[in-house]
Order: sequence, then C-alpha cells, then structure tokens
Amino acid sequence: MKKKVAKFSVLPVVGASIFFYSFSTNKTKDLNAAVLEEFRTVNEELNFDVPYTPDVTVFDPQLRSYPQLGKSYVAFKEALGFKESGGDYSVVNEFGYMGKYQFGRGTLKLIGIKDTNLFLNSPDLQEAAFYANSSRNKWILRKDIEKFQNQIVNGIRITESGILAAAHLAGPGNVKKFLRSNGANSFSDGFGTSIKYYFKKFEGFDTSFVIPDRKAKVNNPSVI
Repeated sequence: MKKKVAKFSVLPVVGASIFFYSFSTNKTKDLNAAVLEEFRTVNEELNFDVPYTPDVTVFDPQLRSYPQLGKSYVAFKEALGFKESGGDYSVVNEFGYMGKYQFGRGTLKLIGIKDTNLFLNSPDLQEAAFYANSSRNKWILRKDIEKFQNQIVNGIRITESGILAAAHLAGPGNVKKFLRSNGANSFSDGFGTSIKYYFKKFEGFDTSFVIPDRKAKVNNPSVI
C-alpha cells in the first residue's frame, strides 16, 4: 500500500515567494518555478512504500476449541460430544442418530423426550439428556463398575468413565457382555467404531458428578 506524504517544511518556502512578489515579473516567474521544482523534489523523496500487513483471521467459526478442562466431567462430555458429532447440536446422521451426542429415538423416549424437533433445536435439552442417560447407565452398570474398576480386560484398563462412554455408544447391555466375557463378546456400531475404542479413549475421567438413577429422565423438556 503506497502513501504520498508532503513535507510541511515546504510551506515557509511558499510563504517566502509571496514576500518577493514585488520583484519583476520575470524574476517572480523564475522564483515560482524554483519553488514548484523544490516542492516536486521533496514530494518525490517522501513517496515511500508502507509494508503490507496481511489480514489476520481473529476467529474462524469452522474451528472449535475448548479450554483446558483436564479430566473433569465437563471435559468428559465435551470430548464424547466432539467424537460423536464434532460438537454439532443440529446434526442427524445417516442412521437417524441426532444431535451433539447422537441419540437414537428409543433412548430419548427412555429418558422422557418425545419431540425430536424440540430436541434438535435445544442445546440445553441435549445437555440434560446426556446427563440423564449417563445417570441411568451408571445405575444399570453400578455392579460392573464396582467389580471391574481399574481391572485389565482383554488388554484394556477399565474405568468408570470408559464404561459410561462405552454404554453411550453400545448400550449398557453390550457393556455387560464385553466385561463379563473378558472382552470376548465385543460390539461395533454402524461406522465400525468398536466398544473397545471407547473404553480406551475415554478412560480416567472424573465422572463422580453423575449420580446413579434407575429412573433418570429429563423433566418437563418443553420448558428447558
């Protein structure tokens, strides 16, 4: 980007030409010509290039980043939501699973949600649904959590958070089958993601925040 800057010290020179205006016409013309030449010279000397500064994108809406949350419950659910959908509350996959955490209609009904349009358009409702489903799964799997916590099953260290993540993917029944068969009875979803992968990827998070509840539901989803 180029900018032209005129040197203000030329102004006194122009003023001086007015003072000498009483000289003869020829002398005045000569003086004016000299002043103009001086002005051009100074002006040309002060033409300079300003280095171009490229535009810097401050925020890219296509990128999602999360604060450092360690191994907290929030970190657990955000990591799981990102794995399921990239954190997109509005997505519906080819198998009909919906939202940030990719819930099926059957699971939503179990926790008290029947209106899928309302579900897809309410991030708060989806977060409440995730907690309710985790709470229900934790109650169903409470004995398996107690028995297999920190045990090695088929080469995988079992933790409570890994169990809850695997239950989210495959359902609590398939988690029981995997654990009680010492890993022989596994499961993969329609995209080929295995239950073993979820045990590994989501191990070691603090999910003590989730309270086991056999009847966990999202109360009054229409007002969330």
